[in-house]
Amino acid sequence: MFEIFTVGFACFGALLWWIIVLLPWKPTSTKEYLESNPRLNSEQISNVTVLIPARNESASIERTLQALSTQGKNLPIIIVDDQSEDDTSEKAKNFPVTIISGTTLPTGWSGKLWALEQGLAHIKTSYVLLLDADIELDNGMVATLLQKAEHEQLAFVSLMAEPNMDSFIERLLMPAFVFFFKLLYPFKLSNTPQSKIAAAAGGCILVKREALHQIGAFNCLRNALIDDCTLANRGKQAGFLTWTGLSHSVKSHREYQTLMPIWDMVARTAYTQLNYSIFWLLVCTLLMISLFWFAPVGSFLAEEWLGVMIGLFTWLAMLVAYIPTLQFYRRSLLWVVALPFIGSLFLLMTWTSALKYWRGERALWKNRRYEISL
Repeated sequence: MFEIFTVGFACFGALLWWIIVLLPWKPTSTKEYLESNPRLNSEQISNVTVLIPARNESASIERTLQALSTQGKNLPIIIVDDQSEDDTSEKAKNFPVTIISGTTLPTGWSGKLWALEQGLAHIKTSYVLLLDADIELDNGMVATLLQKAEHEQLAFVSLMAEPNMDSFIERLLMPAFVFFFKLLYPFKLSNTPQSKIAAAAGGCILVKREALHQIGAFNCLRNALIDDCTLANRGKQAGFLTWTGLSHSVKSHREYQTLMPIWDMVARTAYTQLNYSIFWLLVCTLLMISLFWFAPVGSFLAEEWLGVMIGLFTWLAMLVAYIPTLQFYRRSLLWVVALPFIGSLFLLMTWTSALKYWRGERALWKNRRYEISL
């Protein structure tokens, strides 16, 4: 009976993998991407204001601003110093930027969104580039984003930054982080106006200022921890065209040398992704166990020929699903062997997120604790 039960779940897991691979909207694909074109005319970027919320970004801000200085002349840059406890502002003063000292965080706001709300009041250009303080843009990226938005009449253009992958733990987990994000928010569906799916990567979003104001700016999502996808969703609901993709030309230089910073980063919003639902948490757990354990492990408990077939079909599907992400980030295909372990780690991070929520803690981020209303 145990063998029949286990083999059944193994077959279920293998079937799930092939469903993921064969879905018509191809969530595992990396075809939605945009790279910088340094040959583009940079004169028009004066119609874009870069808005950077910065809290305790002393280690990152100079590299980010140095990359922006290569984009072209007359690019307005506003930094909102969100009450940093380090020398973020002092380092930013070495560049031609406008620095705004952020005020005390009001009740019901997340720090990043309150900083963006304060900065938006000072922007007069037609476009706003929302840029995290740890994001480095290749030469010509601002002009490329602007061209994409204008030629395709997009109100929102978002690019997922290439994660830093210098350490072993980054190479292990960061490609998978992108992989799982795209499974939750398939870019092809997100970029389709008729679809209700809306995705964005908050590190780099070019948005029309008029569109921002029409949806209520950042006030309409002030307590959202997943502010990027919420912003894209509000934009699509208002009838604006949005587009999200990957890029090698937008790079995150935030380093994760150990497991715990990545764990905290994922746990901060993982349960939010499930709408704080116990039901969806249990469904997610069942699916992850079926995908990453029953499918590859259960095949060994079946009869010899059946186990071999289940195992081959499972590992083949996992490889086919993960290949585009590994190739995009120039990683060895052998990393697919670690997927069961990686999936287990992300599942544990999700449960950590749920446990924190049940304790009344929404998030702890940059020395700020966000509580939930019970």
